[in-house]
Amino acid sequence: MTDATSVPIETLAEDMYQLVADCAGKRNLKPGDLAKEMIARHGPACTKDDCKKALRILIDSGRCVYTYLGGTYIQLPPKPGTEL
Repeated sequence: MTDATSVPIETLAEDMYQLVADCAGKRNLKPGDLAKEMIARHGPACTKDDCKKALRILIDSGRCVYTYLGGTYIQLPPKPGTEL
């Protein structure tokens, strides 16, 4: 259950997606990096648990994918016809 001061999970998911899209091709982001950035942006209204839920929405919807490059990273899915 969320209280009135928490950030909506959908808002967090959209902010995370924008951050991943902005960093695409420049920097790989770990799940923890995304959580830290969202907590920094939204303050105490955002928790790690909220970030995990938002990330799950992005992964389940296919808007983002997990990749393993010596560690687990979050990236945009590859465009059709391209290789990883």
